[in-house]
Amino acid sequence: MLNELKITSVQNPSVKHVCKLRERRDREQEQVTLLEGYRELTRGLEYGMEILECFYCPEMFLGENEFPLLERMSAAGAKVAEVTTHVLEKMAYRDRPEGLIAIARMKKHSLADLKVVPNGLYLVAEAVEKPGNLGSILRSADAAGVDGLIICNKCTDIYNPNVIRASTGALFCVPLAEATTEETVAWLKQHNIKSLAATPHTDKIYTDIDMTQGIAIVVGTEQHGLTDQWLKAADINIRIPMLGKIDSLNVATAATILLYEAARQRNWK
Repeated sequence: MLNELKITSVQNPSVKHVCKLRERRDREQEQVTLLEGYRELTRGLEYGMEILECFYCPEMFLGENEFPLLERMSAAGAKVAEVTTHVLEKMAYRDRPEGLIAIARMKKHSLADLKVVPNGLYLVAEAVEKPGNLGSILRSADAAGVDGLIICNKCTDIYNPNVIRASTGALFCVPLAEATTEETVAWLKQHNIKSLAATPHTDKIYTDIDMTQGIAIVVGTEQHGLTDQWLKAADINIRIPMLGKIDSLNVATAATILLYEAARQRNWK
């Protein structure tokens, strides 16, 4: 049963709390994040995110499935409250709010919990700074069916609302781990997973490499690429041919190209 009370003031403590959670420091201190929109909330709930509170504005709904979703969240223990249009707009971080915003508890992601799959396909993203790029990488990782994505020496909060939004909810279903470079290199070697480091400074073209064995594709930032530590630790350095004047691709684009080559070689359909 949904709460019959309606929040009408932006001075309400719950509204102020949601606005406060736009800051990374506050999210990490409370170990919670914000989910906004029907798709994010649906996928978050489907893949085990614990929804603590949800605020909704029926006037902003885009379809007819929002109320059943609210009932599901309420049945799962979330506090659900209706808010007015101007209150939802105050809470939202999207330009065009869809009438749903929730507080959810973060999950922990450690290497110890990452499943080791025979001849598995893994992706390592080192020091990715932009939430939009990390979100796009998550979408590609999900689409290519990776067995794990390792965020190495993270520079951005994986539970940044913009990461969640850019990933279209893939954050919730892609197997994840956060670790240092040293921990990741050790984990890959322990499980005999070959690391393929993406860099323009090598003669080996990515399509010439056997990607049907257990591999981890490693990508770095656009500005600096991978650190020397990764380039030295990797089993093979590979490059994507560049025919123009620019010598590097957007990290999410590069990751997608390499992942889909691995999927092609594995006869992924």
